Amino acid sequence: MNANVPAEDTSAVPVWNDPTLSLPTRVDALIDAMTLQEKTAQLYGAWVGASDQGGEVAPHQHDMEEAVDLEALLPTGLGQLTRPFGTVPVDPALGALSLARTQARIGATNRFGIPTLAHDECLAGFAAWGATAYPVPLSWGATFDPDAVRRMAAAIGRDMRAVGVHQGLAPVLDVVRDARWGRVEETIGEDPYLVGTIGTAYVQGLESAGIVATLKHFVGYSASRAGRNLAPSSLGPRERADVLLPPFEMAIREGGARSVMNAYTDTDGMPSAADEELLTGLLRDTWGFEGTVVADYFAIAFLKSLHGVAADWADAAGTALHAGIDVELPNVKTYGAPLAEAVADGRVPETLVDRALRRVLTQKAQLGLLDKDWNPVPAALDGADLDDPAALRGRIDLDGPENRSLARTIAEEAVVVLSNDGTLPLPLGGPRRIALLGPNADEPTAVLGCYSFPLHIGVRNPGTPLGIQLPTLRDTLAAEFPDAEITFVRGTGVDDGDLSGIREAAEAARRADVAVVVLGDRAGLFGQGTSGEGCDAETLALPGAQQHLLDALFDALLDQETPVITVLLAGRPYALGRAVEESAAIVQSFFPGEEGTHAIAGVLSGRTNPSGRLPVSVPRSPGSQPATYLGARLAHASEVSTLDPTPAFAFGHGLSYTRFDWEELAVDAQEAPTDGEFTLSFTVRNSGGRSGTEVVQLYLHDPVASVVQPVQRLVGYTRVELEPGGARRVRVTVPADVASFTGRDGRRLVEPGQLELRLAASSADPRLTATVRLTGAERHVDHTRRFHASFRQGPTA
Repeated sequence: MNANVPAEDTSAVPVWNDPTLSLPTRVDALIDAMTLQEKTAQLYGAWVGASDQGGEVAPHQHDMEEAVDLEALLPTGLGQLTRPFGTVPVDPALGALSLARTQARIGATNRFGIPTLAHDECLAGFAAWGATAYPVPLSWGATFDPDAVRRMAAAIGRDMRAVGVHQGLAPVLDVVRDARWGRVEETIGEDPYLVGTIGTAYVQGLESAGIVATLKHFVGYSASRAGRNLAPSSLGPRERADVLLPPFEMAIREGGARSVMNAYTDTDGMPSAADEELLTGLLRDTWGFEGTVVADYFAIAFLKSLHGVAADWADAAGTALHAGIDVELPNVKTYGAPLAEAVADGRVPETLVDRALRRVLTQKAQLGLLDKDWNPVPAALDGADLDDPAALRGRIDLDGPENRSLARTIAEEAVVVLSNDGTLPLPLGGPRRIALLGPNADEPTAVLGCYSFPLHIGVRNPGTPLGIQLPTLRDTLAAEFPDAEITFVRGTGVDDGDLSGIREAAEAARRADVAVVVLGDRAGLFGQGTSGEGCDAETLALPGAQQHLLDALFDALLDQETPVITVLLAGRPYALGRAVEESAAIVQSFFPGEEGTHAIAGVLSGRTNPSGRLPVSVPRSPGSQPATYLGARLAHASEVSTLDPTPAFAFGHGLSYTRFDWEELAVDAQEAPTDGEFTLSFTVRNSGGRSGTEVVQLYLHDPVASVVQPVQRLVGYTRVELEPGGARRVRVTVPADVASFTGRDGRRLVEPGQLELRLAASSADPRLTATVRLTGAERHVDHTRRFHASFRQGPTA
């Protein structure tokens, strides 16, 4: 199949197909040869599903859009194919064949032989049937391990690239501002530095595999009022500049992301999709971004239908194009006929179309899609007999041993032990009788987020096999403790409010040596779950009757010593009421993916020493939102309010089964100029009885600044692995740039004055503090500033 069929002189290679020429030369020649309709065709997508028989893709009917007529679209070309693998269940090999055949047809149908760019979701793994379901991003944050996330993203990217996909719609770089928001599970956490470093690692991994990473949602989506999806954002310029923008800055500058997706929300009346100052002024003119800006699904049409800032579809198209959105997704709606008509009658300059087109074609050229020898058959089908689709079924494995090993590593590193009175790990050989209780104890999909294929697509296709193995915690505990008698009682549902099984659960707990109660969320979309897109929470109380179940267990066990271990499989943090004080241990896992129950069982047994740390605070009160650790002094507890937002477990908190001592802090110099740096060194020692990993966190406290600052904020971290009795000398260099913030005039500056550098086990557990001073003149910095405090670990002593 040859997707590049020149329209005219076949004896010569057209300029745009010649890879020996410069990209600008090739792209400009192609733009000059195109009609207006051919130009606009490159600026929109068509939502399709691959064929499970290997035939061409079929348009997807979405309830927000009319059906797309591919027959009518293809003669002028097509910019993108939307989610060929993430729309219907399809065998990966047959999906790859379907996409390849469609690409060949697209290339043969349009005058210039331009293939389409295929994109798919990859928030917690490639969202395709049979692909590995990795932990959700909130679990990535809990690892504090960019290297592991980078390896995972590279594996995801390789799988996508192997079947013909070019672009992935991830990562989400929204910083959590209100944990009631349904999409918290999709975020990396509540701290911009953690989000930025983990998100950048994901971008680096995805891009290393040749996949265009898409940063979303730019910007302000997570700051919506009351945590409601798509609600307006009450966002000041400093909060936007100092909290929400830094992850995007980092991922573009250090990650090399090649695409950005706008946020749905409006900030102070300005929808992101219409914000030229944001999408062009800041993103391109200031930061120098050269990739493509793609619309979040239906976002351009929303300028008319939801935001009311456009009179008709042509007005919406012109507004978005002028602001800087290059590609309309998921389907053609405004960038097709309405845009062409607006250009023809002079309402929209054709130069704006050419500007977006140049970015789109440049990206296609970078991907090799314009090369004369481009072949639509992806690597995974090399050498296969493409005329025998039936023989291809099962040929491609998107969930191989290497993937599952990565998934388990991240799941293990992400498990956070919040409290432990010594009950964990359970004794060697395990307890004789385990009462396994709660709605998530025997539910296979309890480990999955809303953008996993089984919950995003599979639920709409009843009867379709999951495509991956999803052992329940009941399964993995039985394997972990083969000699134990495990009694399972559901007790109640996740959110059904059913109280009828609670007495049986309490009775089972009274007969057991230990009670393990497994609570949390059910991921879903738009009200079909308790966590996920469109599943916002009124409060952070456990959904349904789960708190009743917990309290009934504590009441039933008041007169005996049976410990209760509370396990959370959730997409957001919840207030746990009496469990904070009365549970023998609390284990938190944020939708840990297909290997997640193995990871949890390993922590309960002690096979794994936990090293996860909270990427979001766990509230003490269900009504304390919005509140994060990243608050100014007035955001914390005070005598002038009856509401205390102090969390039950702070950002960065997590326990180990060994003990770490921090000692011998040394500071090379107490003072440094505002363009200088500080160097600290200290020793971390494992004084416990087993190997483990300490997560060293560095927080900056600025006592006096020209504008209000957070009490403290994370500026660096590192994982320190130590054997029992081992110690490492850790050296950290802290550039003055990390103390920068947005000043009164809106510019980012480094001010002279005193600072505290707090080396801590969490935001509430400082271990060593260095008081230092910046000297000299106030200094302005920009997006090229130094982002990181750098850590170096000496040899084990």
